[in-house]
Amino acid sequence: MNFTRWSARLPGTQRRAAARADHPVTPTDRRSEGSVPAARAERLTDEPPPVPAVDELPVREVLDRVPALVALVHGPDHRLAYVNDAYAAAFGVRPCGEPAAEALPELRDLGLMPLLDQALRSGKPRTLKSRKAPDGRSYTFTCTPAAEDNGKGAVLIFATDVTDHAEAAERLRTSERRQRETAVTLQRSLLPQELEEPDDLRIAATYQPGGTEAAVGGDWYDVITLGGGRTALVIGDVMGRGVRAAAVMGQLRTAVRAYARLDLPPHEILQLLDGLAAEIDANQIATCVYAIHDPNEGRLVYASAGHLPILVRDDNGTVLRADEPTGPPLGTGGWMHASGSIPLGPGSTAVLYTDGLVERRDEDLDEGIASLERALSGATGTPQVVCDRLVRSAGVTADHDDDVAVLVLQHPARTGPDGDLFRNAALELLGGVEAAPRARAFASGVLTSWRFPPDLHDLGVLAASELVANSLQHGIPPMRLRLRRTDRRLIIEVTDGDDHLPRRRRAEPGDESGRGIAIVATIASHWGSRRTPGGGKAVWCEFVLPKPAEGQTP
Repeated sequence: MNFTRWSARLPGTQRRAAARADHPVTPTDRRSEGSVPAARAERLTDEPPPVPAVDELPVREVLDRVPALVALVHGPDHRLAYVNDAYAAAFGVRPCGEPAAEALPELRDLGLMPLLDQALRSGKPRTLKSRKAPDGRSYTFTCTPAAEDNGKGAVLIFATDVTDHAEAAERLRTSERRQRETAVTLQRSLLPQELEEPDDLRIAATYQPGGTEAAVGGDWYDVITLGGGRTALVIGDVMGRGVRAAAVMGQLRTAVRAYARLDLPPHEILQLLDGLAAEIDANQIATCVYAIHDPNEGRLVYASAGHLPILVRDDNGTVLRADEPTGPPLGTGGWMHASGSIPLGPGSTAVLYTDGLVERRDEDLDEGIASLERALSGATGTPQVVCDRLVRSAGVTADHDDDVAVLVLQHPARTGPDGDLFRNAALELLGGVEAAPRARAFASGVLTSWRFPPDLHDLGVLAASELVANSLQHGIPPMRLRLRRTDRRLIIEVTDGDDHLPRRRRAEPGDESGRGIAIVATIASHWGSRRTPGGGKAVWCEFVLPKPAEGQTP
């Protein structure tokens, strides 16, 4: 083997050899430059001899001193011809003349044999990056094909130690993985651990973080029981990724729960959130849908801040898409949001979702929503079954590139014995001195027909009487008394045309009024009031029904 020939393949060798061939230096050239002073000539004779060219260097000695690992194999079975000192120091002395699969087992275990075949067959170098060898260090292997004197093929194996780079990359990956795990943990901890269960709705939700290569986002959802049988549902998406997006999401979710207790219309909730989002971070915006379900109305009243439309599947399988109004995302400011509504009667299913479910890089957003509509039209079963089916139909997997949040709610169509547990009764109050006794008689008759026990019957009649008396004294027509029962509670509500909300206060012994709300608050499990969309107010209270004994029907 002529090792001198291999020097021509070292980096820069061919370029310097070509330069010498194009511009040879001759004695005539030196004389043509002019005479050299005697003193100068004497000094030149004292200089060390010129450094030999690369072609004149002993290549084996050079390769033995190279810190990188070098091996040479030849022939179709890659018989070992040479390993340098660095290779021997790393893996031990290797027998020459043996096939590489036997003489270099460490390369075989690293899967380098196919690479040798490819380099020999194609005549082009092949590289295997950052592989951990049995000595515990990481190397990048380059297999360079070459021709021997006898015309047979050979491959020069060059291994560079990249352990420091590999360890640094691993530390970076570990840091990124821990940061993502922290963000996912924060994200999940800020989402509701258990969804609230309204009386009239069945609800399921899912959250799927993006794949391991994607930082966690700010998708979120929540279910909030407002009292009086009403339920608020919210879903949103904070733009951006990482811990910061998750933290902003947590602040918005906490604020929504606080604002929801005010029992405001959806557009007013979004108006408050819009200002808060700008205060949290002026550069961070979010989309959101806030909706309220009232079983007495059979509709879903909602407001949207730049979020995707709600989809509702009715009991016939027809899917409706919520229309406008929709405003810009939260945090942009300067916009007056408005509320809209969509039917949600018995037997209907509604879906609230984030863009990760329907948005794809190679597909228009409307096409993604249309695909979701088709999937929803054929989705039946419990809310959790529907939720899982929609996620699967959208092709969401563990390595999905975006966060996905889905909230599914159903308003069951109850019939038979189950339907007897959900009843409504209403009475228009025409005013006058006879309105109060008529309301008491109506409440007594309804509660008797619903077979409530005597103590709960009497408390319900007393609460209805006090609420009606308060409305007759402080409200204006139209007035209505509404009684509603579910499988868990009795709800009594009185509406009138005055929008002044009552408040509980301590009545002095000499006061002739101010005791009605105090009495209701004392005997009822909960009470509250809100302004109604068309003007006026609603004051309500509810009593939690006792759980039936085992084996008894409620």
